[in-house]
Amino acid sequence: MKTRISTGLALCVAVAGGVVTAGTANAETIRISYQPSLYWALPFYIATENDWWAGVGLEPEFVTFPAGAPQIAAAQAQDWDVGGTGSVPAILGAARYGLTTIGLTNDESRTNAIMAAKDEIEAIKADPSMIDSLLLTTNSTADYTARACLEKWGVDPSGVEFVNLAQAQIISAVISGNGRFAGVWAPNTYTLQERAGYDYLCSGADADAVVPGALVARSDYAEQNPETVQKFLAVYLKSIRWIKANPEEAQELLVDFYSEGGVEISDEGASAEFELRPTFTLEEQVAMMARDGGASQVDGWMTQIAEFMTSVGTIPQAPEAETYIEPGYMQAVADNQELAAFVNAD
Repeated sequence: MKTRISTGLALCVAVAGGVVTAGTANAETIRISYQPSLYWALPFYIATENDWWAGVGLEPEFVTFPAGAPQIAAAQAQDWDVGGTGSVPAILGAARYGLTTIGLTNDESRTNAIMAAKDEIEAIKADPSMIDSLLLTTNSTADYTARACLEKWGVDPSGVEFVNLAQAQIISAVISGNGRFAGVWAPNTYTLQERAGYDYLCSGADADAVVPGALVARSDYAEQNPETVQKFLAVYLKSIRWIKANPEEAQELLVDFYSEGGVEISDEGASAEFELRPTFTLEEQVAMMARDGGASQVDGWMTQIAEFMTSVGTIPQAPEAETYIEPGYMQAVADNQELAAFVNAD
């Protein structure tokens, strides 16, 4: 990352992954984890570009991971404090390590999908039993989406061979002709469209499987540092607001951000990210997490995913939503006049 206002960045390496530190004098350090070259992590990049962390007295250390599973495992070792991840890793972290979900990054339902060769799509839809083997990353949102699609089609997952590969391996396998069906998430979906002649066979949205991304915190850290967590949320939400107000510049920054993470994305792919992945303002997040009339909208989405994880043996029992989804931190941002003004300031 780079900053436009701050004096620069120091690069160092941590055991868990790459760490980038934005230097700000007399600020509180907060360790933020994410997976590089993913749309929902763009707000971290934009906030650093504009030095918004300093505006709330924070100095971020960014710890990156190639996927959700190692990211969540590193939380147990207290290698990071807060961050963003997929809904499946967020629930896995809740079940195993007491990870707390404090907000949403985006709705990924349309960008987690089973993909196949474009000229075979119609034939496969007519006879989904043709799907006998599927390349995907297990215990992921792509896994959840794929199984939801199979269920919608009436295809028994036990009759499908699930080949567990990292997303980059899936791309390589498909391009080299060693995989017919692929379970992937964006921006890998766009790569397969552009380089392999593949297209969407079934997305989470097609299978009525809502796939939210999660903002998370270590529960012990959040309980001990609630105001710091609120500041973290405020910076993220300020970036979301800026992205919505400046879509063209945000798209240019997305291309830069992906490139720094080693992913080249076309202008068409970058545009699709903004089109297909809704993000949520402070007011929207508060409403979606509110439990005034019972379970919240977010509770419902995450419970469905937790039940999937139980059904495939990822976790022995689905955690109750209210035990790990905490709307109080988001509500506190809305109730704090200074933080709310910071979020909404031009």
